[in-house]
Amino acid sequence: MNRKEIENLINSYHWMVKEVRRLQRVLYGSVIPMKNWGVAQYGLEATMPKGSPGKSQAELRQMDMREERLFKRLKYYEERVYAVELGAEKIHGEQHKVIYDCMMEGMSYRAISLHLGISRETVRKMKDEFISQLCQDCHFERLLNLKKSVV
Repeated sequence: MNRKEIENLINSYHWMVKEVRRLQRVLYGSVIPMKNWGVAQYGLEATMPKGSPGKSQAELRQMDMREERLFKRLKYYEERVYAVELGAEKIHGEQHKVIYDCMMEGMSYRAISLHLGISRETVRKMKDEFISQLCQDCHFERLLNLKKSVV
């Protein structure tokens, strides 16, 4: 990964975590689709025959395809979130770690500089330093298995 891709990955962390939580709720949680919520019926509607409560094969197949797609996306984001979280351990220097954490939260350079009481240019230089550390360590490539292995 190049420097810009690593920076984008760190900046994307905050929304990827939210998406991982959402996908986990959908795939593993007790999320009930609104169309399956029961609605009380009265009068003639209550006595009329209802359709089959089961789903057709096409609906089941489509649901499986959707769940498979969501599962793949979940794994993709989980790998990236994990890599970004472990990246914090590879960074040296307390201010570098604070800047890294602030970037993970989606803070802008301006907000980080106000938070730390330093200039935006200093924040940018320090960001470049720790991204260089991560590039030299090949941290993200190893965790994300982006390099192709020779067979």
